[in-house]
Amino acid sequence: MQLRTERLILRETTINDLQNIHQLHSFPEVDEFNTMGIPSSIKETEKLINEWIASQIESPQKKYVFAIENSEKQFIGLVGINIGKPKYFNAEIWYKLLPQFWNNGFATESVNEILNFCFTELKLHRVEAGCATENISSINVLEKSGFIKEGLRRKLLPIRGKWLDNFEFAILEEDFL
Repeated sequence: MQLRTERLILRETTINDLQNIHQLHSFPEVDEFNTMGIPSSIKETEKLINEWIASQIESPQKKYVFAIENSEKQFIGLVGINIGKPKYFNAEIWYKLLPQFWNNGFATESVNEILNFCFTELKLHRVEAGCATENISSINVLEKSGFIKEGLRRKLLPIRGKWLDNFEFAILEEDFL
């Protein structure tokens, strides 16, 4: 599956993305607010990608992970969707980009395309996202994409041996469309 924006291609990940995804997950700047942590080896990254690939053949599909590429087909990051309970028609999204592509609007553009997919193709009612309260860049992406800050979850995120607070955001189908 592939989605397109004016400047980006979002395509489901493959094992061919292994080196790029491992590099992305290995940047301390990318890991700053990430609960996953820096992978201990490329085998750890390979296991994660294989789980994502396996989810592509589930029916119904409960998880989508897209590699983000620019118009030159250069890997710039990832954006994902985790579908919630079917009865609730909701999902949670996440994203991360290589630092050299920050501050170019790529995260916002990717999130907007994912929201379009969530509401028009997946027919969801609500999409949620969370981020550490100190992650100003991610907060800006979510707010630019129309998300509403709904609350604070105290000391939710286990990051590098500390517990960080998390803002909860959501956008409804009627907000987006």
